[in-house]
Amino acid sequence: MHNMHKRFFIDNSQPLGFHKSTLDLIKQMLYNIAMDMFVALADPTRRHILELLASNGELPATAIYEQFPVSPQAVSQHLKVLREAHLVEMEKRAQKRVYRLNPQTLSQFEAWAQQMQQTWSERFDALDTVLEREKKKKGE
Repeated sequence: MHNMHKRFFIDNSQPLGFHKSTLDLIKQMLYNIAMDMFVALADPTRRHILELLASNGELPATAIYEQFPVSPQAVSQHLKVLREAHLVEMEKRAQKRVYRLNPQTLSQFEAWAQQMQQTWSERFDALDTVLEREKKKKGE
């Protein structure tokens, strides 16, 4: 059975025909970073944490914990997801962990959202043009 496995896998990790170039791996890593951001934003608790930080600038973890009816450990897990998605930054000050928004990631998200808005506006404008043309054809 082991020999059969070697026949289908060159390096015992990638099936034949599925080796990726370095560029493909970099693209996949960037895609996964972006997906982490969207996964993080999908949760209402994490969005609420971001709203708190947007309103207050920066907050110690304890002040964030106090805003939620769940355990500090649960909120801590949400903060971890936000850190891993690079949406927030954490700084240790003595015994405190202070959180703030990461403006670079938020700017990237804003740029993506603007690009999507522009793309869809252009598509809807093109659709409007086609529909107007069709109306004129039927009116003649």
